[in-house]
Amino acid sequence: MACPAPTATSTPATVRSWNSQFCSNSPLASFSLAHTTRRPRRALVVCSVGPEKTVVIGLAADSGCGKSTFMRRLTSVFGGAAEPPKGGNPDSNTLISDTTTVICLDDYHSLDRYGRKDKGVTALDPRANNFDLMYEQVKALKEGKSVMKPIYNHVTGILDPAEQINPPKILVIEGLHPMFDARVRELLDFSIYLDISNEVKFAWKIQRDMAERGHSLESIKASIQARKPDFDAFIDPQKQYADVVIQVLPTELIPEENEGKVLRVRMVMKEGVNFFNPVYLFDEGSTISWIPCGRKLTCSYPGIKFFYGPDIYYDNEVSVLEMDGQFDRLEELIYVESHLSNISTKFYGEVTQQMLKHADFPGSNNGTGLFQTIVGLKIRDVYEQLISQTTGASLEAAKA
Repeated sequence: MACPAPTATSTPATVRSWNSQFCSNSPLASFSLAHTTRRPRRALVVCSVGPEKTVVIGLAADSGCGKSTFMRRLTSVFGGAAEPPKGGNPDSNTLISDTTTVICLDDYHSLDRYGRKDKGVTALDPRANNFDLMYEQVKALKEGKSVMKPIYNHVTGILDPAEQINPPKILVIEGLHPMFDARVRELLDFSIYLDISNEVKFAWKIQRDMAERGHSLESIKASIQARKPDFDAFIDPQKQYADVVIQVLPTELIPEENEGKVLRVRMVMKEGVNFFNPVYLFDEGSTISWIPCGRKLTCSYPGIKFFYGPDIYYDNEVSVLEMDGQFDRLEELIYVESHLSNISTKFYGEVTQQMLKHADFPGSNNGTGLFQTIVGLKIRDVYEQLISQTTGASLEAAKA
């Protein structure tokens, strides 16, 4: 069924009320949203586009922690380049491929840059975000309906007119708060949290902001410190809900190395998640420390060390796969891949192939790229199992 052209009707200044749990008894509950209505809004439009199920994936992380790179690795697993909507706003944050649509949750800011400055809050604060609209639109897309989604313009710092988003096969919602609101959390079929340690985050921000953006060391430190209370209160706790947490930590192979050049990366995988079997090294359920053979996996000082074993994470049983160090020749990664099980590949060497395909991506010589690639393959597997279950249920219902 074709969707009718959306009408450009304006909405009230308060786009939607905040979730009452964030606003009650709050000195910020009476925020004026005048700053968010500098341009006319368009009404929410929903229409049915067919029975195929949309699988929803949530990716949470702080700013500058590798979400964009992970998105590129993920969409590559499904094939087709992810690009902004054709013919739309050039400042759109949305990425669309043949299979996936990636929505940046910054688009659900209820306060623009000027409104946040005026009220003295950061974008991490739930009171600066419209969770009611986020829930309604993610739910609509999951149900196979199109929506008119706002656009937060990172260049101007204000909200642009909305864009139409049609339900994809896979919807990825990425940003600061995909698992904060319990209603949105319930809509997720799978969730990931990128957990970057303070030491590594600081090193990365220095490298990016000083080299690429001309910021001073003092301004970078001040920015991190200003965001930290809200990060600790509202972003970090979401990792307890994630099905997979990718932790990026300083290496333990070099004493007192905090420059983020050599990393120890841990993939914490929750047990008992539907359609998801944790990856394991050598022997499922065992505790294993492994230093690969130097003749089969070339690596510079300080070498490479792997670990695998069970653990408890936020009272949940988990399996942990860890890599410390980095490799020099990506093609040799096949040696490591051959010792991993439950990686959801479709053919021998698919992990290595994906890594070689994106050798220029950040983290491609260490555990960040390796584990992001594996999680991408696992998400593909979760999607295929969910679709198979839905198709099977439909066939059974037709027979009844």
